[in-house]
Amino acid sequence: MKKTVILFALAIVFISCNKPTETKKFKTAYIDTSKLMDESTEAKDIGAKYKDKSKVMGNQLEAEVARFKSEAASFKQNAQTNGQAWAQQKGAELSQREQQLNYAQQAMLRQLQEESGAEIDSLVVKYRKIIKEYGKEKGYDYIYGSGDSAPSILYAKDNYDITKEVIKMVNDKYNSKGKKEAAPKEVKK
Repeated sequence: MKKTVILFALAIVFISCNKPTETKKFKTAYIDTSKLMDESTEAKDIGAKYKDKSKVMGNQLEAEVARFKSEAASFKQNAQTNGQAWAQQKGAELSQREQQLNYAQQAMLRQLQEESGAEIDSLVVKYRKIIKEYGKEKGYDYIYGSGDSAPSILYAKDNYDITKEVIKMVNDKYNSKGKKEAAPKEVKK
């Protein structure tokens, strides 16, 4: 009896394993997110904006540093002639000023990082929406992201890479939006 039950169970398992299974083919693709951010016009414009802003803010800070260095050089020359009390007082002032310049530099870097980070985060959210619309429009079941930060693909065939298509699409959307906004500005001139 036990042998019959075991044979019957094995037969059921064997028959169920041999049944043709219906599998749906999924349409999948991936986007190299690092490449998308490196090659999209809007991301490049954001990078250039903050590079220019960094230069302007850096130039202002450099002017302050130059004045500080000039005062420090003057201090060294005048320290012996003006006496020890003057040197201690002036040295403390210079030390405090140097510390303020360091704080100003750190604050400038923090401000630039926060501002550019907020814009890049906003751009990422925007690109996710665009990719979602693109996926629906093209009938994709899944679109994965690969790249430097948190890649979700360890391997994919190159023919599944739609990065170039998406870069072209986001650049076209950005450029058409920019041209519409630029036209009224040109009329005002």
